[in-house]
Amino acid sequence: MAKNKFYITTSIAYTNALPHIGFAMESIQADVLARYHRILGDDVFFLTGTDEHGVKIAKAANDAGKNPQDFVDGISARFMELNKVLNLSNDDFIRTTDKKRHWPAVEKIWKELTENGDIYKKKYKGFYCAGCEAFISEMDLAGGKCLVHNKELELMEEENYFFRISKYLAEIEKLIVSDEIKIIPVARKNEVLSIIKQGFEDVSFSRFSEKLQWGIPVPGDYSQRIYVWADALSNYVSALGYGGKDKKFKKYWPADVHCIGKDILKFHSLIWPAMLLSLDLEVPKIIFVHGFITSAGQKMSKSLGNTVDPFELVSKYGTDAVRYYLLREITATEDGDFTYEKFEERYNSDLASGIGNLLARVTTMAEKLNLKPKISNLKNTNQNLKFNEKIIEVNAGYKNALENFKFNEALKAVWELIGFCDKYIEEQKPWTDDELRINNYELRIKSGDVISDLLFALKNIAELLAPFLPETSEKIIKQIKGKIKKGELLFPRI
Repeated sequence: MAKNKFYITTSIAYTNALPHIGFAMESIQADVLARYHRILGDDVFFLTGTDEHGVKIAKAANDAGKNPQDFVDGISARFMELNKVLNLSNDDFIRTTDKKRHWPAVEKIWKELTENGDIYKKKYKGFYCAGCEAFISEMDLAGGKCLVHNKELELMEEENYFFRISKYLAEIEKLIVSDEIKIIPVARKNEVLSIIKQGFEDVSFSRFSEKLQWGIPVPGDYSQRIYVWADALSNYVSALGYGGKDKKFKKYWPADVHCIGKDILKFHSLIWPAMLLSLDLEVPKIIFVHGFITSAGQKMSKSLGNTVDPFELVSKYGTDAVRYYLLREITATEDGDFTYEKFEERYNSDLASGIGNLLARVTTMAEKLNLKPKISNLKNTNQNLKFNEKIIEVNAGYKNALENFKFNEALKAVWELIGFCDKYIEEQKPWTDDELRINNYELRIKSGDVISDLLFALKNIAELLAPFLPETSEKIIKQIKGKIKKGELLFPRI
């Protein structure tokens, strides 16, 4: 029986600065979905990468005293390193400076858009946001400033190539309304539909080479460079071999899920689908939009000095602890706050006193009774129907939450099972009169049954945690295999 394919992407990280915790969250969310679908038996392809062209990058390189290529090589390497530090299971990493894979796809797309009559040249005068690297319409202004970057805009006049997005807006609207392009959450879907109703103009797809020297030249016109979004969005197909050997492209396209931040929603829900429609390619199935991470209620920014380095965070607390906080504390589709105080509180209550304590208690009792259940035979014997019912209930809630991108609710369900196990231990008291139980056959059997229930639950918990906390899941399974022996604490209390 053929496997279902599942193609999931993150946005590609902009390489004008080192990785930050916001991109770490997006990457972890995508990784959970990729791991979950592999467990389901799907043929998964998980893509991440870096966006390496544009004015901001050229400026950042110049400020650092480096040429652009050396600069982005260094930044991109840090993002690759972060993927390892976060224990991501990505199958590929695409770079927009990749002249063997990415450039041919971008050039092919440009030529096809032009052949279809959707690229044209015109003079344009408007307000330009350097932060967005885009011309900004009045609907995206607040007090004359960009809504996203809160900065003054530059009035700019140029002759560029434009993409005829207006030709496809009516069709895109139908696709979004019908959920053929499903935007999660619904609030973001409504936001995009509102933008369409207000009117969305054709977008600039190139810049003068003298102003944008760091980019892909427009085929046949070296006086212009392909603009950052026409270049960047193409990564989702260039990584699959579009424009070259397209066996992988035919296998995995369309994307099942694009994971993105709310600040780039417009580009992914309007410009990208329009490009695909022009190319006569299928549109993505789901665009999942997460919020921002704030710090003590303030937006993180370098100028405020409140950014959080994900490398330092993992070094101090461990990979799975960081993954847990970002998935459990922050509602996936909304803005969420980070402080070290909140992090340590969640760590101690849920990880140290929660799953860590439960595993330590159960393995200690099992070791005293010298239990040797095989991991494959950890089946509940139904002596406690409520116990079984709870596990079934948790599994159903977990599945529903995860399939609706509610990572925090899926983890909440797992921790309900952990709490249930703690309560079960207090009720059954399998540790009472340890010496008597070891020497009394009937009491020993009863205690063995209770602990077998708990071991079965721990096996189930480990399986549910596998997409979220893969290292922790493996450690739990290892401790309850064969002859059970208490191991090192999963999460030493802070």
